[in-house]
Amino acid sequence: MHIIINNSSMIPVYEQVVEQIKLEIINGNLPEGSALPSVRSLANELKISALTVKKAYDRLEEERFIVTVHGKGSYVAETDRQLALEARRKAVEEDFSIAIDKARNVGLSNDEIREILEILLEEE
Repeated sequence: MHIIINNSSMIPVYEQVVEQIKLEIINGNLPEGSALPSVRSLANELKISALTVKKAYDRLEEERFIVTVHGKGSYVAETDRQLALEARRKAVEEDFSIAIDKARNVGLSNDEIREILEILLEEE
């Protein structure tokens, strides 16, 4: 697992960890049942607080991406196919939202944004 922390980002470190682990799971790089590094080892590897990693793991567990077995560790949860598909769609929607915000910030109208999207879709 390869996680990169951007200390100059406005996004809290634990959220960066959560999002990168989620992407690894969604993209299939961390298959069901895979063991995640222990809280301490990941904290040491990333040079961040163990409490930050614990908070990230807790969030991933709340969102049902991982399960934690006390005394044994944290593992990628068995995926509900619909939940995985929804997570992928949500990630794409967030990317579109960021792109639309950028387009609006430079003064593009909704029609101009649609035109760009149509051009990009035709290139496929």
